[in-house]
Amino acid sequence: MGGAVTGNPTPVTVWAVVVAAGDGSRFGGLKQFVEIGGRPMVDWSVDAARSVADGVVLVVPGEVARPASPGAPDAHGADVVTAGGATRTESVRAGLRAVPPDAEVIVVHDGARPLASAALFRSVVDAVRSGSGGAVPALALSDTVKRVDDTGAVLGTVARDGLVTVQTPQAFRADLLRRAHAAGGEATDDAALVEAQGATVRVVPGDPRNLKVTTPADLDMARNLVGR
Repeated sequence: MGGAVTGNPTPVTVWAVVVAAGDGSRFGGLKQFVEIGGRPMVDWSVDAARSVADGVVLVVPGEVARPASPGAPDAHGADVVTAGGATRTESVRAGLRAVPPDAEVIVVHDGARPLASAALFRSVVDAVRSGSGGAVPALALSDTVKRVDDTGAVLGTVARDGLVTVQTPQAFRADLLRRAHAAGGEATDDAALVEAQGATVRVVPGDPRNLKVTTPADLDMARNLVGR
């Protein structure tokens, strides 16, 4: 039983989908398998997901996907390894198909965020267990935001009131998440699909250290944070 249900008088079944199916075009390779602190990046994400989940599905690029036993080196600690799709949304749907039908809460996490803490996973899962349809970690904007056109000319300054940046892990009631994906559509995160179904998604405090590794510079920063 996952860590999120410990001490709960009405336990729920939690599964996690770790999405690591990108081709790493901006990074220059399959970044999800680059080592941080002596371990593949994706292993950190699977471990953090395991802290709350009864089972973990790892979604990887089709060319590296193959059946793997739980705990085997090529499973990266996941219970199920499956091939992703051409987009992030398609990859999440591939992961959802591997989640057992009795799952009550599903957590979706980007494998490119290796420094997400177990506490952050617990926060979003606990918010769903408390009655929210979904929960996402968010950070308030600290920089001035400007809208620009294709030439780089500034069109205006955007008021920051009520604006946040959103991270993963994101947790949802399983039925809501499945219904949102069954409706089709594409989005940069799963919360947008759930919101489109009219469900309420809450925010919990995010973590500035929960960076997304997109470039080699991001990788250097993640390695430095792990080294500390």
